[in-house]
Amino acid sequence: MTSPKVPAADQTLRILSLLAASRGPMPANMIAVQLGLPRSTVYHLLAALQEHGFVMHLPEERRYGLGIAAAELSFAYARQEPLSRIGRPLLAALVDRLRVSAHLAVPHGRDVLYVIEERAPGAPSLVTEVNVRLPMQLTASGRAILAALPRAQARALFPDRAAFVHRHDRGAESGTAGAEPVIDRYSRLRSVLDTVTTRGFAVERGSVTPGFSSVAVPVLDHRSWPVAAVAVTFGDRDADDEDPASDGAPDERLRALAEAVRETAETLSARIHGRPAAV
Repeated sequence: MTSPKVPAADQTLRILSLLAASRGPMPANMIAVQLGLPRSTVYHLLAALQEHGFVMHLPEERRYGLGIAAAELSFAYARQEPLSRIGRPLLAALVDRLRVSAHLAVPHGRDVLYVIEERAPGAPSLVTEVNVRLPMQLTASGRAILAALPRAQARALFPDRAAFVHRHDRGAESGTAGAEPVIDRYSRLRSVLDTVTTRGFAVERGSVTPGFSSVAVPVLDHRSWPVAAVAVTFGDRDADDEDPASDGAPDERLRALAEAVRETAETLSARIHGRPAAV
């Protein structure tokens, strides 16, 4: 059953959402135009928001921006760890279904930070434990997040070759059989991200830990912005064994794993008021 809208509350939240999405403080008349609201209504709501600290007025610029109370909401959100609380049972169910280890990671600069690890029974310990940070371009989770970002944003994260960090020397240049090419420049990363977009999920083979591969799908917020990624990790030898997700060829089994990961990511996206994940 859909709850009835409260006009003043709806308009107030629309103002806060607009200011949050803006590059900087905005004039009241621009807020009114963009939201299609009367200017008098906008001024009244801004005054109330300012009184409670959610909006600050910059008189010299005649603009309004988010206030300290809005920042406190962000800190409170982080303290309550909603992604971890909501995501943990979903990842546990994914592990039960696929019998491989699962992870939830969030972006942290040019890294991903692992906030959940659900290890499958009998599975070995992996480097992707809770609170571990790894370079984005090396991980399936990071690649899923980067592929969901606007191209300009992804490019800004990797302005030059010094931005690319590696865990060990391996890849096409090292001569290791089946290894991924080393991603040491943006053109190579862009090629990988374009493949992620075309395929619909991210894959990593041995770039984090030799002998292990991962698939990942992003978790998107209400703006279709990637706030996290769900991934599963499995031993490469396991991919040759009978897989509970599929009876087909290795690529088909990989897609079956990715589809299960996608379902989990979409459920998590919906539960944080996001949209279905898609890359």
